[in-house]
Amino acid sequence: MTADAAALFALRVWQYKQGEVVSLMIHLGDRLGLYRALDGAGPLSPAELAERTGLAERWLREWLRGQAAAGLLVTDDEAGRFELDDDGAQVLARETSSLLFAGGAFSGGAATPEVVDALADAFRTGRGLTYDQLGPAAAHQTERMLAPWARLALLPRLVPALAGVEARLRDGGRVADVGCGSGAALLALAEAFPAGRFDGLDPSGLAIARAREAAATAGLTNTRFEVARGEDLTPAGTGDHPGYDLILTFDCLHDMTRPDTVARAIGAALAPGGTWLIREIRGSGSWLGDQKNPVLALMYGFSVVSCMSCALSEPGGAGLGTLGLPPPAVERLCRDAGFTDVRLHDIDDPSNLYYEVRV
Repeated sequence: MTADAAALFALRVWQYKQGEVVSLMIHLGDRLGLYRALDGAGPLSPAELAERTGLAERWLREWLRGQAAAGLLVTDDEAGRFELDDDGAQVLARETSSLLFAGGAFSGGAATPEVVDALADAFRTGRGLTYDQLGPAAAHQTERMLAPWARLALLPRLVPALAGVEARLRDGGRVADVGCGSGAALLALAEAFPAGRFDGLDPSGLAIARAREAAATAGLTNTRFEVARGEDLTPAGTGDHPGYDLILTFDCLHDMTRPDTVARAIGAALAPGGTWLIREIRGSGSWLGDQKNPVLALMYGFSVVSCMSCALSEPGGAGLGTLGLPPPAVERLCRDAGFTDVRLHDIDDPSNLYYEVRV
């Protein structure tokens, strides 16, 4: 099988996952009466749909964009207004008058009933779910998705591409992984650089428990995992803490309620000459540009279930969502936090971009 053929096969597999997540979004649309509210209304903005339904506008915007990406709603070029056409209404809205109605066939199978109930309530309150509220399966799923990447991309491709980082790690450098999840990336680094010290922070107790178990199983004594947030990083020069040579945030900044505060905390925690390595979802920052993504509906579905949800789990949360940090937004976030050097690395990862950041 050629590389191109394998990539097409991978896309086919992810499209099945996309169908699973979109089916959950259809269930929420049926359950919350969104299709019925759209039926016959013409093009509506998220704010107008919020007024009709009494639901939270931010949640509706993410759901509407996901439905448009899936081809279930019609939208304009800027994704500012959305319409359920007559064909769609017969299938998704008209339960009592259409033999084609299919909305009742979807029960939210991509999540447990408890999580589905909580997500439906989030549309009403605007308050999202924390990572732990998604249940143990979420930590396990994230671990399974990240572990191969840590072995195949982080060590052989990314670390050597970062100026001076590999040498600092060989010489006993300190690393912090903020939002480490179950620790797949940090454990790979700890095994490759035994002289270093590696700290993992994550607000999820379920994920940290898995990380500690994995470290013990691997016999790694140079790691430490704690239930903590990025805001809790110890500033360099506090006590005997010299600061970190490398800080990682992988696919998690957009999940945070206060990414701006975390960015400033990372700047304060880096040792002189230290590096912040960011991994964020590949996106254009525009609706038209993102249309090229064949799994765009999956991204918006993930956002409603997890990314945006976590980022809205506290009052005043940023709620960026899965696609909320395209390159211009990453650079703006870093520069607002006092960083002056932001370098983009594109290693042909179909889903992510990487940023090498220094003060």
